[in-house]
Amino acid sequence: MWAKLNFQDRLQARIDAMYIDKLDGKIGGDFFDKMAGQWREDQTRCLRDIERHQEAEQSYMDEGVRILELARSAQALFERQPAREKRRLLNFVLSNCSWEDGEVVATFRQPFDLLAETTAIAARSSAGSSADSSKKKIWLGW
Repeated sequence: MWAKLNFQDRLQARIDAMYIDKLDGKIGGDFFDKMAGQWREDQTRCLRDIERHQEAEQSYMDEGVRILELARSAQALFERQPAREKRRLLNFVLSNCSWEDGEVVATFRQPFDLLAETTAIAARSSAGSSADSSKKKIWLGW
């Protein structure tokens, strides 16, 4: 039974069981009040932690969507921005660019490196394959 309950439910079950022990005279009222108070504080802390994690998860997802939107529109943004903004965009997306064999070699920052790699793989896959779900395979790691 205990393994199936989450932490918050387990604390509530303890409080309920301890209340029965209090009614049966197995424990005193002071002990019950002390332990029930501690366990209720633990429940409150647990709920706050859950809420904080849910907010962080939503924030993480929102940021990911914004990054994907930026990656999708980066070329158009770059073309119409003044030089100063172009530099800011390049600094945000790229790091450690170098000159090799007469060409600029761009090194992308995370997560743009993953997006660039995935786009290149998808382009190679679609050039040589049929309507096989190649993009799905790339993202799922197959």
